[in-house]
Amino acid sequence: MAAELAVVAATPPRAETADGAPVVRAQGLSIVFGSGDQRTTALQDVTLDIARGSFVSLIGPSGCGKTTLLRAIADLERPSAGTLVVNGMTPERARLARAYGYVFQAPALYPWRTVERNVMLPLEIMGLKPEERRKRAARYLDLVGLGEFRRRFPWQLSGGMQQRASIARALSFEPSLLLMDEPFGALDEITRDGLNMHLHELWHRTGMTVVFVTHSIPEAVFLSSRIVVMSPRPGKVVDVIDVELPATRDLDLRETPAFLKVAQRVREVLRAGHSYD
Repeated sequence: MAAELAVVAATPPRAETADGAPVVRAQGLSIVFGSGDQRTTALQDVTLDIARGSFVSLIGPSGCGKTTLLRAIADLERPSAGTLVVNGMTPERARLARAYGYVFQAPALYPWRTVERNVMLPLEIMGLKPEERRKRAARYLDLVGLGEFRRRFPWQLSGGMQQRASIARALSFEPSLLLMDEPFGALDEITRDGLNMHLHELWHRTGMTVVFVTHSIPEAVFLSSRIVVMSPRPGKVVDVIDVELPATRDLDLRETPAFLKVAQRVREVLRAGHSYD
């Protein structure tokens, strides 16, 4: 699978886009659910810039607001305070402009549609012509290594293959921003390793910006150009760590001193932010 993709060497992403604006900018962002005795502050005063072409992982303990932040970027949650800009517009306008793709924790594929027709679903909603839908589905299924399985149904695929189909669907309308909510968390370690490699190669090949939620320190270090460490609820940004590792990576990298040094720093920041309490 990995051999099917050309791995393009990349320079570290710049902190800003060509016009000086980050792809995602949160300033003083807070999100509160409920009211009175039921009031819960999920995010508090989050300020964060995400650069074009970067791979940014959000990591922290369960309930710290990682998914809430991702959902706010996707306009699935509304800020209680502060501002949030996505691709130079409000999250609502970005959603309506289909400026991002979203991969959920579960593949969420329709079992009565073939893999190909699942990938084509957002293209049907967008009103693309049938020939263009078929071309894009073929392109992105090939990109994730599922071209020969396009006529299969989701229940005929492994969990890892289903998640790859979900990624192909998110890429089908060619967004510049991909939001991923712990997509590999339920998979076995071997499958997860393979998908980590595949996702890293896809990121290099497409040049898109990725915001990725994970609980795994090794996964965050392996995939990311930057890691955003969050505190327990109310979720705050404790630190942003630049991952200065080779642009092209393989699984052996995880045993190197450079990799272990970054992983140890993430653990120390989590510990300092009381994420192990």
